[in-house]
Amino acid sequence: MISLVRYHNIPMLGFAAFSGTGKTTLLEQLIPELNQANIRVAMVKHTHHEKFDIDKPGKDSFRLRKAGAEQMLVASAKRWALMVEHPKWSIDDEPNLFELLPHLDTTKTDLILVEGFKHEAISKIELHRPSLKKPLLYPDDHNIIAIASDHDNLHKQYPQKLHCPLLDINNIAQIGHFIKQLL
Repeated sequence: MISLVRYHNIPMLGFAAFSGTGKTTLLEQLIPELNQANIRVAMVKHTHHEKFDIDKPGKDSFRLRKAGAEQMLVASAKRWALMVEHPKWSIDDEPNLFELLPHLDTTKTDLILVEGFKHEAISKIELHRPSLKKPLLYPDDHNIIAIASDHDNLHKQYPQKLHCPLLDINNIAQIGHFIKQLL
């Protein structure tokens, strides 16, 4: 039986792959599948972009943050967002997943999905497309519990390597069922 790493008793599952494999596209389809099963999903996404903004230059929140506010909380009737500047992180420092998790509202979450953070020690599904000519992260990453691929013969391609479930990267219902079985 596979058990997921938990944060405050909430299961966490990562999705790891090389850039261009389709992590965001898959998650965009998977989250509604999980929501239909009444699973409330919190999402943590890593980006390699040194600087990113969720608000646009010229907007009040952007201007105030650029003026020196280390925390900028923007709220409306439908949503709120908190931007936090971390001057202690250099370009070479990557954020630590477990430093970010306390910002989630765990009272409204049944499952934490994590995109990226492939070096963190959490349970992960690896997304793999042989056509991209990238190596498998599995078995070098012992936290990978399944591989979702678009290649039916992945077991033949890696005969001695695969000792975990192989999922169809294009079958969202199958991936959703696999995850639901883990909860």
